[in-house]
Amino acid sequence: MQLLYTLGIYLYTLGVLLASPFNAKAASWVKGRRNWRRQLPTTSRKVIWFHCASLGEFDQGLPLMNKLKKEDPSIFLLVTFFSPSGMEHYHKRKHPVDHAMYLPIDTRGNARYLISKLKPATLFIVKYEFWCNLLIAADKLRLPVFSISTQLRPDQRFFKWYGSYFRKALRSVNYFFVQQDETALMLKQIGIDRVMTTGDTRFDRVIENREQVQSNASLEFFLNGQKAIIIGSSWPEDEAITLPFMLNHPEEKYIIAPHDISEDRVGELTEKLGSSACRYTDLTSEFSGNTVILNTIGHLASAYSYGKIAYVGGGFSGKLHNILEPAVFGLPVIYGPKFSRFPEAKMFLEEGMGYSVSTAQELEHAIHSADHSLEEIGVKTKKVVDDNKGAAEKIHNHLKQHYNELIGF
Repeated sequence: MQLLYTLGIYLYTLGVLLASPFNAKAASWVKGRRNWRRQLPTTSRKVIWFHCASLGEFDQGLPLMNKLKKEDPSIFLLVTFFSPSGMEHYHKRKHPVDHAMYLPIDTRGNARYLISKLKPATLFIVKYEFWCNLLIAADKLRLPVFSISTQLRPDQRFFKWYGSYFRKALRSVNYFFVQQDETALMLKQIGIDRVMTTGDTRFDRVIENREQVQSNASLEFFLNGQKAIIIGSSWPEDEAITLPFMLNHPEEKYIIAPHDISEDRVGELTEKLGSSACRYTDLTSEFSGNTVILNTIGHLASAYSYGKIAYVGGGFSGKLHNILEPAVFGLPVIYGPKFSRFPEAKMFLEEGMGYSVSTAQELEHAIHSADHSLEEIGVKTKKVVDDNKGAAEKIHNHLKQHYNELIGF
C-alpha cells in the first residue's frame, strides 16, 4: 500500500506540473517547492514545527503558536504549508513565525531528509493534514507528533476496509486534541485512545482578533455611522443570490469580499454592481455609492466589526469559510446549504444565530428576520463564542503535564 500511496503522490504532482502553465495556483505550488532543500533554515534553537494545509488552518494553529512563543521566546517556530493560499498570505497576520516554507511532496526520502535536517523537538499537525510518509518517518525517527483541532469524518479513508495503511499512519501520532467527541469516538473505534476533546482553537483565534482589531478610517468614513451587511469570502454561486438583494436594497451599506481577488473577478463584480460599488483600494471621500469591494487580503476579519449581518461564502460547494469571524462580533450569520462538515454552522442554525439559504428569496427572508432580532442574536452569538474559548489552553496544559519530559515544554 505504501508503494501505491507514493505512486499516487507522484501522479498528483505530475498533474499539478502539467496544470502549472495554465493555472496560477498550480504554478505557485510548483515554484514554491523548487529547490526546497536550500530553503531549510539553519538554527541552534529548539525547533517547534507546525504544519498547516492553508491559511484557515494557520489561523487555527496561531493561538497555540502564540502561547508557546510567549512562554519561551527562544524557540524557533517553523511553519510548513501545503497550499499557496497559506504560504502567500500568512504574513498578513500578526504572528510569531520564524520561518515558513512549503511542505515538500510526501515521499519517504523527502520526509526523512526534512526531519533529519530540521531536528525538530515536535511536530504539530493542524486539523487534518495527515501525510502518511511523513508520519511514518516521524515515528521511526522518534519525532513526537501531535494533532490539534482534529476533525475527522466517517467517509474518510482511515475508516474504509482498505484503510489499514492510513490507520497505521494515524497511529504514529502521539496524541490527538480533537474538536468534538464524534472524532474521539471514531479514533477509539480504530484502536486509538490517545485522544482528548478540547474544542476548536478557531474560537480562541477569533477572540484574539476581536481584542486586537484596529479601526479603519476608510471604512468608517464610507459607513458614516451606519452598520453594513458584509458578504465575506464569496464565490460566484454566493453572489448569484446576494447581488440581487444588494441591487434591490440600495438603502443598505455593503462590504463584499470575494474569495478570489484577481482583477478579473473584482472587475466582474464592479461591472455587475455599477457605479454603486468601489474597490477598497480606490476608496476616497468623493465616493457616494453604497458598496465597497474588498480587493485586498487581511481586511475582512476586522471589517466584520463594522457589520450588522454577515453572509459567509463557500456554502454552495461544501467549503464554507469561517463563520466564527463575524460571529465573534455578534453578527447573525447566513450561509449556503452545504455545511455538514462544519459543526459550528449546524450549532448556529439550531441556536437561531445562523441561517442556511439556497435562493435569493430565502436570503431576503433571512436578512429581514435577522434584522429584526439583531440585539438578541448579538448577545447570544457572543456568548456562544466566548463559552467555547480555551482549546489552546487545554492543549498546552496537557502537553506540559504529560509530555514535558518528551518535548521539553
